[in-house]
Amino acid sequence: MFLSMNWISDYVDLEGLDKKELIARFSLSCAEVENEIFYKGSDISGIVVAKIISVLPHPESKKLHLLKVDIGSGEPVDVVCGAPNVREGMKTAFAKLGAHIGDIEITPRQLAGYTSNGMCCSEKEIGISDDHSGIMEITDDVALGTDLKDIYDIDDIIFEVDNKSLTNRPDLWGHYGIAREFAAMAERPLKPLDVCDLSQYDSLPGIDMKIESDKCFRYSCLKIENITKNVSPVNMRIRLFYCGMRAINLLADITNYIMLDMGQPMHAFDSRKVEKIRIKTFDKPFEFTTLDGVERKIDENTLMICNDNEPVAIAGIMGGLDSEIVEDTTTLTLESANFDAVSVRKSSVRLAHRTDASQRYEKCLDPEMCVTAIAHFVKILTDIDNGVKVVSRVTDDYKHHFDKVCLEFKKAYVDRYTGIEISNDKIVKTLTGLGFGVTLTGDDFKVDVPSFRATKDVTIKADIIEEITRIFGYDNFAQHTTATPLYPIRSDVVKSVEDRIKDICVHEFKLNEVHSYIWASYDELKELGIKVEDNVKLINSTNPNIETLRRSMIPTQLCQVKSNFQYAEDFGIFEIGHVVQGLDADNNCVEKKLLGITLFSKTKDLETLYYELKDIVDGICDSTKHKTPEYKTSKTDKDYIHPKNFNTILVDGKAVGTMGVAHPFVVSKIDKKANVVFAEIDVNEFSSVEKAAINYVEPGKFPAINIDLSFVTNRFAPIGEALKEVDSPLVKKVSVVDVYGEGDDKSVTVRISFAHDERTLTREEVNEVIAKLTEILAKKNIIIKE
Repeated sequence: MFLSMNWISDYVDLEGLDKKELIARFSLSCAEVENEIFYKGSDISGIVVAKIISVLPHPESKKLHLLKVDIGSGEPVDVVCGAPNVREGMKTAFAKLGAHIGDIEITPRQLAGYTSNGMCCSEKEIGISDDHSGIMEITDDVALGTDLKDIYDIDDIIFEVDNKSLTNRPDLWGHYGIAREFAAMAERPLKPLDVCDLSQYDSLPGIDMKIESDKCFRYSCLKIENITKNVSPVNMRIRLFYCGMRAINLLADITNYIMLDMGQPMHAFDSRKVEKIRIKTFDKPFEFTTLDGVERKIDENTLMICNDNEPVAIAGIMGGLDSEIVEDTTTLTLESANFDAVSVRKSSVRLAHRTDASQRYEKCLDPEMCVTAIAHFVKILTDIDNGVKVVSRVTDDYKHHFDKVCLEFKKAYVDRYTGIEISNDKIVKTLTGLGFGVTLTGDDFKVDVPSFRATKDVTIKADIIEEITRIFGYDNFAQHTTATPLYPIRSDVVKSVEDRIKDICVHEFKLNEVHSYIWASYDELKELGIKVEDNVKLINSTNPNIETLRRSMIPTQLCQVKSNFQYAEDFGIFEIGHVVQGLDADNNCVEKKLLGITLFSKTKDLETLYYELKDIVDGICDSTKHKTPEYKTSKTDKDYIHPKNFNTILVDGKAVGTMGVAHPFVVSKIDKKANVVFAEIDVNEFSSVEKAAINYVEPGKFPAINIDLSFVTNRFAPIGEALKEVDSPLVKKVSVVDVYGEGDDKSVTVRISFAHDERTLTREEVNEVIAKLTEILAKKNIIIKE
């Protein structure tokens, strides 16, 4: 939310204070201020009020005009201008020679053969609106040559507050609430809102209005006629623009202005289209077109404002197109209401439409503001258009009152919580400055919480401590070392395994850690030709693209590979993340924590890359559990996995994960010349595997014999199983040396290391083991390659 220091200064005198320092204090004591502060108007100078005294068409251009402009200082100046709205007698903003607009200095310039000695400016060029349809028209009675900054609030300091830090402070969604904080920090009085005395209209007839739903807490309305003006004052338009809103028309602008001023959303209906106001829900869904021209589906839980039975607005969110204020509107029915915060939030989520109004209503606004906002509106409108006529009394139905909050505590309570000495006078001054009612009897405090802080914010004594200390200044607290004893805590087994896995992946295998969301992105997966697996969905998701929770880490990582493959020819990524694999018997999500690893390469063949991935999995198992995993061929029906290269990873006979190759169709969507392999390990299942003891073996004193054998097969697994069956103590180590050939000619070469702990082996002993091995493999139709 953007905030204006000029606006805040309307309510608290900040003369002589460093405004930048005040903003920094506000960030420390109240709500987070974004880093950049905008100094509006600081980059423009030399722009004055001028009058166009003649307009001639350019002889060689259909768009340009030759003007003579009176700038209030001697002879008129010649100007070339292409604005479509120029006319004789028009007063406008004029940049004189030597003026600055941003980085541009105004100098005499040749345009289509004529010299232009200055520039007539649009509001966008000056930076006070986004209107660039023509040059600015000045209708105020001001002398020619007057600097624009002397008549309009162009110079301003704008800062932005992070909306998330205002979630629990509904009173801070307008400038007046912010001004209250600045007044408390600066220890200066807060000026009251400028309002009209509405009691003078009590004798007028009321409006036919009725609340028919408990989702509406309060509804106040007033009818006004004889509205003759349609354009807002320049200063109002400037403030709206600086705070992120565009000017529309006078009535709409005032409602927006009050929303930014007080934090109270309002709505102005054309009275010709609204006669009997009913606030209710409907039994059946229907379509409704809002002010932005979008047709929205309204369900039976959405609160509507109706003209009798005809919907005219979505309560707390947006008005309807058919009842909007138009150019010929002269009579309005003004709404100032308070709605159930939960209802507004749920409705805006269902409609996937959050507005400035709904953002405020869902924070639980103070219903006491409703009538005050109307009084403020009438005062502003009558000051601008003094011929308007109020033709009804305020019709007000106050259905739901929030409980009053009164808190009592002793000075000792403050001292104990703060740990510092804050005087009674300082406490009273702080709380009074923030709008609290304070009664002090000795060292006993009785605090009445104001309505604008009692809807959801201040409810217990500790909240009062926060109010006192934040205005006192957290940076003013003396720093002391805590005397709290700290005891060592044994790390959780799963967390320890996670940390070790991350270290191995990064330090030993140079993988890149990534982070992702738990949902499956439909658009990203569609680009790879991967279908989103049916799974648990988010209710009322604001984006159907991400409504389904993922079942596996791998599709997400394939999308990440696609987003990054152009930056490197070879890389690997990993993440320990969460997935949801359906629902359990109690209808709760079955959430699992998985390690996903994906390798991408444009330089390595598939086989090399696959064995590289196997080494990573082996390394993780060895380093964390001191065990060697086994791999078992499995089947899969996932469309992103190659059906012939998919294995289950087993440790101690327990399935802890899978390893495979990305489907060629998916890989082709990433890079046709690349290879992609992946592994996925259930972290909890893997952590539950008992860690093997480390057995230290004395190095052999006698030389080992290494024998390389090539078997006609495309898999190592049966060779490993045969060696287990042989179960010879002479076999010390087995490793795959090479995989050669294709199809039926493919062979696997293994290196078997033989050794005896007490003597030198004989060739006969080695040959005996090899004979047993070849005999077992022959029964499986696996023979030694000749």
